[in-house]
Amino acid sequence: MPIAAAGIVWAKDDTRLGWAQLFAETALTVGTAYALKQVVHEGRPNGVDDSSFPSNTTALAASGSSFLWGRYGWRYGLPATVVTGFVAYSRVEARDHHLTDTLASIGISALYGYIVTTPYQRRYNISTEITPMPGGAYIHLAYNW
Repeated sequence: MPIAAAGIVWAKDDTRLGWAQLFAETALTVGTAYALKQVVHEGRPNGVDDSSFPSNTTALAASGSSFLWGRYGWRYGLPATVVTGFVAYSRVEARDHHLTDTLASIGISALYGYIVTTPYQRRYNISTEITPMPGGAYIHLAYNW
C-alpha cells in the first residue's frame, strides 16, 4: 500500500508535502508496531514464536491506506482500506496473527494518519470549468481562498 500511495502522490505531483507525510506516517506506524513487538511477547496462533502483537504486515498496509484516506479523501482511502482489510484477514486466516494484533496495527496507523496527514490542496487552489453553450462556451474560473 505505501508503494501504491507513493504512485498516487507522484501522479498528483504532490511532491513536497505528500512525500513527507507519507514517509512520516509509514515510518511512525511501522516503527511503533516494531517497538511494541519487542516489548509485548504474545505467542502466534501457529506457535512459531512470541512476536505476534502487533502485525507489522498489517501496519505497513494500513499506513498507506490511512495516508490516502487522510490526504486524498474517501475515493482513494476506501479502496485502500478494503485492501488493508484483506491483508489483515489473510494474516489472521494464515494463523500468523490474532485478530487483536491486526486491529491494533490498524488503530496505530489510523492514529498517526489523523495526527500527521493533512488534506491535499491543489498548488494554486484554482479551478477551471468550460461548458459548451449554443453559439459559444461558458468559462468559469474560481480561486479558493
